Amino acid sequence: MMAPATPSRPIRQVKRKLRLTVEIQTTADCSATAAAKSSYFTVSGLTINTQTVTIPFTQWADANAASVKAFIFESFSTTSGTWEIGQTSFVCGGASGGSSSVMVTSATKPSSTSEVSVSASTTPSAAPGTCKDLLIDDWSSQSRLTFLFYNAMLLPSSDDGTMSSIVVANNHVTLTKKDSSYFYSMLGCVSATNKYGGIGMTINAPAGATLQVELQTSVSCDSSKPTSSVLSSAQLGWTFSGTEKYYSIPFSRFSGLDTGHITAIVFSNFNQVVTFGPLAFYCGTTGSPYPVPSSSQPAVPTSTVPATTGPNAILIDAFSNPNANALGFWHGGDDPSTYTISGGRITFAMKGNADLSWYTQLSGSCSDFTANDNGYLHIAYTGSAAFSVALQQHNPSCNQNVAPYPQTWDDVEAGRYSNDAKTDIYIPMTHFNIDRKKAIGFALKGFYASATTTVSKIEIVRTVPAGFSVPSKIDTAPLYFSCTRPDSFAFAIDDGSPALAQQVLQAVNAADIKVTFFTVGAPLLDSGNNLTNVYKEMLGRGHQMAYHSFTHPPMEGLPDKAAIDSELTQAIDAVQKTLDVKSKYFRPPFGTEGARIRQRLAALIPGSRFVNWSVDVEDYLWALSSTPEKQLDAFQRDLARGGNLVVMHYLYPSTVQYLPQFIALAKATGKRLMRVDQCMEDPEAPPL
Repeated sequence: MMAPATPSRPIRQVKRKLRLTVEIQTTADCSATAAAKSSYFTVSGLTINTQTVTIPFTQWADANAASVKAFIFESFSTTSGTWEIGQTSFVCGGASGGSSSVMVTSATKPSSTSEVSVSASTTPSAAPGTCKDLLIDDWSSQSRLTFLFYNAMLLPSSDDGTMSSIVVANNHVTLTKKDSSYFYSMLGCVSATNKYGGIGMTINAPAGATLQVELQTSVSCDSSKPTSSVLSSAQLGWTFSGTEKYYSIPFSRFSGLDTGHITAIVFSNFNQVVTFGPLAFYCGTTGSPYPVPSSSQPAVPTSTVPATTGPNAILIDAFSNPNANALGFWHGGDDPSTYTISGGRITFAMKGNADLSWYTQLSGSCSDFTANDNGYLHIAYTGSAAFSVALQQHNPSCNQNVAPYPQTWDDVEAGRYSNDAKTDIYIPMTHFNIDRKKAIGFALKGFYASATTTVSKIEIVRTVPAGFSVPSKIDTAPLYFSCTRPDSFAFAIDDGSPALAQQVLQAVNAADIKVTFFTVGAPLLDSGNNLTNVYKEMLGRGHQMAYHSFTHPPMEGLPDKAAIDSELTQAIDAVQKTLDVKSKYFRPPFGTEGARIRQRLAALIPGSRFVNWSVDVEDYLWALSSTPEKQLDAFQRDLARGGNLVVMHYLYPSTVQYLPQFIALAKATGKRLMRVDQCMEDPEAPPL
């Protein structure tokens, strides 16, 4: 993503009256086949300031207010700037539109039974005494900034692609420059006149650090043609000492700054690593650090369950062999560079990568472990307990060449089952909610802290030591890799490019199938990308919408449950607000899962389903490569193994071009193609 360009000359502000035409389309009745009739009304006398316009229905000749199909805004008097249409709503008869209305449509009380209120605006000045600091970025999300490239205003923010690193943590961002790196944050078109005195933030930088601040403005609110005003940190009077302090950027220090149309802030010419705290417009002439609301952790059950006694003690792993456990079966991990086995111990240095796992198997196939239901999994450890423990379940045929393998698993939080000394973990076998007659083995996974963990023993013990309190089981959302309905197949498509959405719709419509779209919440709230309208069209055609987080982070890797809850609740709210949809289905970004995200999903959405996949087109590997056809190879490989639940994105033209072939290959299996909720036999899903 590119930073805003610097113009070659200033742009002068021109005051003029503006106008636009509002077209209403109505029909004789509300039937789907009724022909629409258009009527027009021209709104004149507009300025570049915020205005609320109330249009009585009587202004549209021959319009049928009982059957309104659409409103169209057109015939804008100028296209040299950006027009913003705000909330459009029906209001009851007699409403005047409020005291902020600048256009009177009738000298007497309207006689119509209803009206339409339209607001067109830039960011307005607040009434005296009502000003509140305007947050630009609170650095609350790494993924929002470096994956979606948004600030807290859901406007573009990024570097120029040359920073060595951009690290978000604890409501701060640390920028490590390389060469002439710069960092910017778009602001829309903020009117700060008589409202905001400047922009401020806390900064921690070593002594001798310097940087440059650039404010960009545009009288037409066109960020591609800005006027730039630049001051160095020295000119602003800033000095740094290696401690965090508050620094302000007073607008009064910038000669000739157009405070009515501030479009961007750019930081450049860094000579040292710098850390910014929350960045915000401040009211009046003096700023102070923006107060970041503290997040409360969700309540965790503190109840306990009685200890039980199992029949057997079984040593599973004592780490005497780098390739096999004490049972003689395989043990190993996703990335051998993240763990070491030495001296009868294994040390994990996952560095907070929650996507990585380590496994130790109970058998070479299915193992009936129900005889140990009253026993406990014991893990002797030192270091961090910030990880999950899973018991994996084989597929019905107990064949690792058949997808999915494993069929599923259940997770628990290691730390909840640790003793007070932080040396031993005891987990009741019954707390792994799977078919334990088809057990494969245990996995240590979802490491979400940077600290290391060392394990010296994994075993089944008959009971717990005296005085150990066994915590109650916390429900987890069930994990699915495949459809449950016999002979079914589902395309589950993650977010992509709105520009490619019509091709996706054409492909699925031509194939006469319904699919499921997992959507990220934040882009839905960005009016500039048209994603909401794309998904509304998809909903109208009978496709399913489901959740894919708010900013697309690896959810299990987030620092705490409050952060997980924030991602889930914001995603739920965004989909509800923009699409009027509530879902029970969630797909984790990157497929990353663990006990905490599954627990919080189950708590926030009763009856929820955690959906991964058994068919991966691997678009992230091949779509932009010199061999994009390998996406077809990946699809056919997983199809041949029996996979029936797809993951793909419509991010890349090649992936979308292959979609008709993917569909044809799936149909050739004889399976019936349908939405995810239908393939999961959800009683609330539409009938087939």
